Amino acid sequence: MKILIVGANGRVGTKLMALLSESHTVYAGVRNAEAPNAVALDLTAPLPEITKAVKSVQPDVIYFTAGSRGKNLLQVDAFGAVKLIQAAKAAGVPRFVMLSTVYALQPERWNEGILADLSDYYIAKFFADHWLVHHSDLDYTILQPGPLEDTPGTGRIAVDVAEPRGNSMDDVAATLAAIITIPETVGKVITMSGGDTPIAEALAS
Repeated sequence: MKILIVGANGRVGTKLMALLSESHTVYAGVRNAEAPNAVALDLTAPLPEITKAVKSVQPDVIYFTAGSRGKNLLQVDAFGAVKLIQAAKAAGVPRFVMLSTVYALQPERWNEGILADLSDYYIAKFFADHWLVHHSDLDYTILQPGPLEDTPGTGRIAVDVAEPRGNSMDDVAATLAAIITIPETVGKVITMSGGDTPIAEALAS
């Protein structure tokens, strides 16, 4: 299977790249394509350029794990994601997996606890997630973890979580990698946190 990871040089994207490269041909969609299997793809570029980059790879699956970390929310986190979704559709890529954030599609929860100070980020993620669900016609999965933590993974998670608890980045990457092996994830928005259920079992439930 050929896979394109956009945001492959990010914290989660790097881990995901390592996991998927064990079994698949994986391309890194990054702004500066100097490494092997890297594709020049700038999310702030016009849609035709992004589409051309996607078509050059002809992937079976696209992962969106990119983010501006608050520096360019409109161009990258929101509209960059939408343009990549549009490019996937134009290039005939059937499967799209989005790394988002917990409760991005539930504005009524954005004033809770640690989420209250992230309103601009949540608006950007809402825009991207909503577009993928309602305007793409792709076989999508959106993974919405709570706060990311640089802690060792356990291989066990919880889904459909009621509270925005922490997530090991190792477990987030492993969950993203497992999504494309589990048909039950297609067409789903999955909230997650650290938990007690093995990843594959949790995703198939």
